[in-house]
Amino acid sequence: MIEELSYPFSFDSHREIAEEQYQKVRTEYQSFADEVKKVLSESLKRAGVKVHSIDARAKTVESFGQKASIPSPEDENKPKYPHPLTNITDLAGIRVITLFPETQEQVDGVISEEFHVKEKTDKTELLLKEEKFGYASIHYLVCLKENRISLPEYSKYGNFIAEIQVRTILQHAWAEIEHNIQYKSEITIPAAIHRRFLALAGMLEFQTIQQEDERLREKARQSVKKGELEEVEITQDALKAYLDERLGPDGRVSDFTYSYLADILRYMGFTNFKEVDECTSNYDGDRLSRIVWSMRQGQITRFDYQLLAGMGDNYLKYHLWSQYDWFIEQYGGYLEKFRQAGITVGSYLPPRPVNRHGSVNPAISGGKDN
Repeated sequence: MIEELSYPFSFDSHREIAEEQYQKVRTEYQSFADEVKKVLSESLKRAGVKVHSIDARAKTVESFGQKASIPSPEDENKPKYPHPLTNITDLAGIRVITLFPETQEQVDGVISEEFHVKEKTDKTELLLKEEKFGYASIHYLVCLKENRISLPEYSKYGNFIAEIQVRTILQHAWAEIEHNIQYKSEITIPAAIHRRFLALAGMLEFQTIQQEDERLREKARQSVKKGELEEVEITQDALKAYLDERLGPDGRVSDFTYSYLADILRYMGFTNFKEVDECTSNYDGDRLSRIVWSMRQGQITRFDYQLLAGMGDNYLKYHLWSQYDWFIEQYGGYLEKFRQAGITVGSYLPPRPVNRHGSVNPAISGGKDN
């Protein structure tokens, strides 16, 4: 340990002594880092948690010396770390890189189970507080639990502390390039560079958006299964879930078809699947398709005929293709066949149908496009 401080204080001497002392024990910290990585890797695998990578390292002598000679924030004439070997806690470092943000919670659970967590810090909150740019990352200071230290192979690490960093692969990419960025605060950064930072931050938000998108998709699928249709918006994924539930799956239908049909539903004024269900549920798609074709048709055609029967002439008036004569003639003929077969054709009208110019029909909306 470095001798009691004397003044005037020499940062150069402090650094030299610190580096000399750390050089003697660095291999022990590298071994400790490797052991922590091994325990963490095996535990994650056992828990079925997949990560991109896990790296372990002991702090370099040069980096340790630089950190040891940082001035104290309270008094720049004193070192921040008077006793570096005990004050600096990231001598053994482990970095866990995940593919997605949600995996970080799983990693957190494994770390808490396998190690004694002395400290946990979310760097995102710290950066926001200090108004700095940076990467979102979670840092843990951990040591081995008593049951592991009692084993001969781990007993020598009883007083060792390791720092575990957990971040996503995009957060890691930011961290790698951040070292080359001179501007750390939004106050000093030029406007042109600030715009580019915002664009890059948007890229990092992609994972969060992806996670939220999948959550909403799953919520919509579950709502469809439960019949809770009012809150389910008209989207490609929700439409497929709805039609699979109502008419049975059809593996021949492409994502593009579901997307295009969802666009048509929104164009005609449908806003959720409760409205769609109110329009179509009283009609048998199998029967309708046999009336037109003398045989059962695929999922999309059967649904299309349900819409046609439920809306009647409103389907012709408010459909995206209503300006085409061939469409009016063909689908008008289908309606006539339904009526001749004894089908009671409806006149369902969604809350906000639009006209052929893409604006809400004034006659339907009370004369206002709102």
